[in-house]
Amino acid sequence: MSRRVVAVAVTAILAMVGGCGEDSPAAEPPHAERIIPVNGDLAEVVYALGLGDQVVATDISATYPPAAAATPKIGYQRTLVAETILAHEPTVVLADDLAGPPEVLEQLTAAGVRVIEIERDRTLEGVSKKVRDVAAALGVQEAGDDLVEQLESELDAARERGAEAAETSGRPKVLALYLRGENVQLVFGEGSGIDAVIDAAGGTDLGTAMGVVDNAELSIESIVAAAPDVLLVTTSGLESVGGADGLLSMPGLDQTPAARDGRVAAFEDQYLYGLGPRVGQLVDELVDAFHPHQ
Repeated sequence: MSRRVVAVAVTAILAMVGGCGEDSPAAEPPHAERIIPVNGDLAEVVYALGLGDQVVATDISATYPPAAAATPKIGYQRTLVAETILAHEPTVVLADDLAGPPEVLEQLTAAGVRVIEIERDRTLEGVSKKVRDVAAALGVQEAGDDLVEQLESELDAARERGAEAAETSGRPKVLALYLRGENVQLVFGEGSGIDAVIDAAGGTDLGTAMGVVDNAELSIESIVAAAPDVLLVTTSGLESVGGADGLLSMPGLDQTPAARDGRVAAFEDQYLYGLGPRVGQLVDELVDAFHPHQ
């Protein structure tokens, strides 16, 4: 049975239970007293909705807020173990389509845990939907609406700044890199989520321009030819190659305009790639990084 079928089956059972009795009101999701979000961005949404005190564990990607980083860890969302999760006695597990393996989610459902799959949408518009979906699943729709209003206000203002900066000074070519030491280097592109963030901040996503979908390895020659103005990385990735000096001295990258001008923008992993409630703040900071003289 697929995860989606499992989630639908659980929803259907809840609906039937809630519908019993002629005068029964519309069914509401049960109060989730013990929550395990199995990736960092879902954990951040749960905390932003004011339900952090009900989170009993998270996966290793949950680094914000600090309270989420301090929770017990269940491993990595793609390599879940049912026994590890069940040891925390959750009543609800929030996951997206990256979580697995599928049989683990089926085991959790069989054990009586409510497993809810939240659609993974790597667009800026998808951030609001993710918040609303999580809020609905946990029965806090009003808090979800308030959070969406706040994040959309921040995002709209940041996008306006990005558009104005791009009109004034043009769009720098931004290359978003995944780094894990000198031997693991990927370029992000169309559909990765970072493409939308770069565009909103008034940059040109070079990965998309080079034909990359999601992420891919690219030759040094192609990167040199593309001539990125800015290298966008995570702080942990940057540390893995010896900091900005190490990155800009790597063969090929040392021949780019980004190296010539020392333009490296680094942000914490979850903040940069999570597409969470702070996405408007991220875009605003990227406007400053891409257009430092505006």
